[in-house]
Amino acid sequence: MVATSSFAEAGADLELVGVQKRYPGFTAVEQLDLRIPAGSFFALLGPSGCGKTTTLRMVAGLEDPTQGKILIGGTDVTQHKPHRRPVNTVFQSYALFPHMTVLENVAFGLRRRKIDDPVGKAHEALRLVELDHVSDRKPAQLSGGQQQRVALARAVVNRPALLLLDEPLGALDLKLRRQMQHELKQIQQDVGLTFLHVTHDQEEAMTMADTVAVMNKGRIEQLGAPEELYELPKTVFVANFLGKSNLFEVQVVSGTDRVIHTESVNGTRVTVSRSRTERDAGSITVGVRPEKLRLHSEAPAETSERNVLGPGRITDVSFIGVSTEYTVEVPGLGEVEVFSQNVEAGPAAQLGDEVWLSWYVDHTFGLADDPVAPAGVAADFSTQAIAAQAAHAGQE
Repeated sequence: MVATSSFAEAGADLELVGVQKRYPGFTAVEQLDLRIPAGSFFALLGPSGCGKTTTLRMVAGLEDPTQGKILIGGTDVTQHKPHRRPVNTVFQSYALFPHMTVLENVAFGLRRRKIDDPVGKAHEALRLVELDHVSDRKPAQLSGGQQQRVALARAVVNRPALLLLDEPLGALDLKLRRQMQHELKQIQQDVGLTFLHVTHDQEEAMTMADTVAVMNKGRIEQLGAPEELYELPKTVFVANFLGKSNLFEVQVVSGTDRVIHTESVNGTRVTVSRSRTERDAGSITVGVRPEKLRLHSEAPAETSERNVLGPGRITDVSFIGVSTEYTVEVPGLGEVEVFSQNVEAGPAAQLGDEVWLSWYVDHTFGLADDPVAPAGVAADFSTQAIAAQAAHAGQE
């Protein structure tokens, strides 16, 4: 590890300049330009085979980029071996030494590097993850969540400029995973290091990261704050991967300086704010999130602030506790998903009911790509990438 004072107590910028990774037969990462500011919590989000783990492994020095540069704290580390980079990685598998105590596991790297007071620093790191009271136990005596926190303490104790998290919570059950999400975020804020987190779990990325980059087929489709990506996706892939979306193919028929008016194949008018659409002419794809929709037993009055669909018929009702999910078949438009919060006792509508749907114009978004691509568009690439990575010792 590079021993410089700038890496000792704080995170550092990570910059990827024109980074590409090619394997025989396909390209895993396409011409990636990315800058992650020091001290931020950054997530690379995407399905298996999208290139996110390959990117992380190139930053760690476990894979060599085919071309491009990797800079940490302004220093070009592209040619540096893994142990010469100011980086530590936390894996899903924990990778703890089973014959050592928790304290010995955390102090191991410090002792190898002949750092002063390894035991004291190890206790400090264990206190950070609230596990100093089990410092004399072996990993097998701990729960999965505790083992993951020990792995985190072992990485943090070295004060790397950059901490890489490779699907770190994937082996935990749902309740523990959600608890660890909040704990990881708190730890990152406490220590001030730069975190680069790779995950396929949208909730995990949105809960913890300041900035999320959604990857697809080796490229970043969209980058921004979690709320921005969710509320205003720019592509079909992002709209479908980050939550659920109702997408409609429409034709732009008129507009003003503030909005555009479109028409669907069944003649329904859908209005979109110009500030919320990537395209404003011709045939485009517009969308709305299921929780933005409202069910009505009678046709609501049309206004300039509200879009209305219907009538349609409820073909499926799924009660999931805090909300009820409805599928509404609308002639000419197909199935529309509606999530309705359960503020009353039980579902507000029943299977077979005729309903109308409405939502605010300001909740509609217009996408950049051509109408309407299917969800899961990365499936073919994922299969190809996984096979190629296996053949070339990758980890995607």
